[in-house]
Amino acid sequence: MTQRIIFTGQRQCALESVAPAPITDTAVRVKTLVSLVSTGTELICFNRNFAPGSHWDNWIKYPFTPGYSLIGQVTHVGAKVQQFRVGDRVAARLAHASEVVADAGDFFPVPAEMDSKMAAWFALAKIAGVGALAAQYVLGDSVLVIGAGPIGQMSVRWAKAAGATTIICVDTLGARLALAQAGGATAVVAGAINQMEAEILAANGGRRPRVVIDSTGHAAVFSAALAMAADRGRVVLLGDTGFPDQQHLTKDVIVRGLTVVGAHDGHVDVLTNAAGAGMFFKLAVSGQFNLAGLNTHTFRPDQCQQAYETIDAQREKTMGVLFDWTVI
Repeated sequence: MTQRIIFTGQRQCALESVAPAPITDTAVRVKTLVSLVSTGTELICFNRNFAPGSHWDNWIKYPFTPGYSLIGQVTHVGAKVQQFRVGDRVAARLAHASEVVADAGDFFPVPAEMDSKMAAWFALAKIAGVGALAAQYVLGDSVLVIGAGPIGQMSVRWAKAAGATTIICVDTLGARLALAQAGGATAVVAGAINQMEAEILAANGGRRPRVVIDSTGHAAVFSAALAMAADRGRVVLLGDTGFPDQQHLTKDVIVRGLTVVGAHDGHVDVLTNAAGAGMFFKLAVSGQFNLAGLNTHTFRPDQCQQAYETIDAQREKTMGVLFDWTVI
């Protein structure tokens, strides 16, 4: 039987057994090694922290299968599959489960040099990569990343890889900021964004940064993000709020000529899952993406309720949270 994690209701998580999916000629069956929790997205789903009638509300129906970032090993290949063999290690944008079956094109090879627990960051890196492309970075850019959670961490690393020379990261949870510095932030600021203007300006030579990345998904951050962008600057909404009606434009947009652009995982015309994974793996293997220290917690799949409750209660202590499927 296949084991999978499901949300059975608000703040209710379980591990259930389902019949294994059949394999077709073009499909691959993979035994999962680890899967990484997208702590921002999955906690919103777990808590139902969104407005009624929002796109989140239309998406989260029970039973709901969370997760979209797993690393596994191929156990069976369909008769027409050419690119994979039994034993290959692969990545997939599929839900938390002990094994998965999908079309071969939904899997991406994992470099031999990469540890599976670090490789599992590929999906969050791809999401942040969509934001990096929306930012339209130029060499020597100045960037402010709001939020040092998993997406913010990846956003810092993309900005560094793109050639930004000033990368400021701000978060109310100061414990997260050391990881941002390790990933390439040139300055970090602990505090609420709407109270840290002086510190942010000081970190950029008295100027507002040209690019502001809001990775938080908190509606109230939007107006502060607009205020911190340079004239004719660019604000990228990368965090997807559950309360979009609470996001409000300010006079900064027109008076100072700002560009506001949304970036979302679903924008596969901007960056496909395969391309995003490929770039992440190359940057990680080459050392340009420093991933050391990002994984903080590992749980057995049957500890899923505890895992999500821990993420919710200890946000300042959790970053990369993994399910280890080799123990079942």
